[in-house]
Amino acid sequence: MRSRRTTLAVPGSNPRFIEKAQGLPADEIFLDLEDAVAPAAKEEARGLVVAALNEGDWTGKVRVVRVNDLDTHWAYRDVIEVVEGAGANLDCVMLPKVQGPSHVQWLDRLLTQIERAMGYEVGRIGIEAQIEDARGMTAIDAIAASSPRLETLVFGPGDFMASINMRTLVVGEQPPGYTEGDAYHYILMRILLAARAHGLQAIDGPYFNVRDEAAFRRVAQRSAALGFDGKWVLHPSQVEAGNEVFSPSQEDYDHAELILDAYEYYTTVERRGAAMLGDEMIDEASRKMALVIAAKGRAAGLERTRTFDPPAS
Repeated sequence: MRSRRTTLAVPGSNPRFIEKAQGLPADEIFLDLEDAVAPAAKEEARGLVVAALNEGDWTGKVRVVRVNDLDTHWAYRDVIEVVEGAGANLDCVMLPKVQGPSHVQWLDRLLTQIERAMGYEVGRIGIEAQIEDARGMTAIDAIAASSPRLETLVFGPGDFMASINMRTLVVGEQPPGYTEGDAYHYILMRILLAARAHGLQAIDGPYFNVRDEAAFRRVAQRSAALGFDGKWVLHPSQVEAGNEVFSPSQEDYDHAELILDAYEYYTTVERRGAAMLGDEMIDEASRKMALVIAAKGRAAGLERTRTFDPPAS
């Protein structure tokens, strides 16, 4: 599982932003050829993205390129030029505005053809599918099952809000007048359930008011609490907050590792299916929950500060 606590969007047509992104602590960088690039600059941006992937220092980062959607005439050339030019230094391709499984399958087949032609390992380059409208949401289970290359489902809130006529102009914020509950809860849970049912990661979309860190944290904590793996960030100021929100606390991480150690001891040494860890009962369900927190803590680079001591015999 790749760590994707923060997925930083970087315009593929801006060399200065691309260079700066290499030094930021975001887990994933996606070089954007879609919305962040003006139509007249798209073809030139492909060359800049290829050069950046081949020549930049992306150590420790997931390297992704977002191509244009399938309803445009740029999409196929985006994939061909980027993957032929820098496929060895590319981890995933992000496909926007996915409306059904055929979109992902098209990209899968094209990637396979390019990999074979170029002598790359077939299947190594993953796919991230962006869900951005009502059609994509209603087909999300089929999309999630569409390709073994698929790694993540990514929520695209701006286009999605427009597609359902949500009455707000602030991307990622609650619509005015919606005072009961969370207008995004069903959407986020639907993405999360489809992702987990097929072993995928779920990434929340961006929050556009980049200078309001408190609001960003509030929105990020919502999806983190549900179980999302990370959030798309638009500005360097959001990276540190996003990494923190989508990492377990030190206390929770230590607790999870203690549960795993204690459960292993009690089930193998004392051969019990359930036991006590202090005042807390632990069983197989506890182990599964602890595995999730421990995996996220390890991916975030946390180190244990507490160890399990078996009871004296």
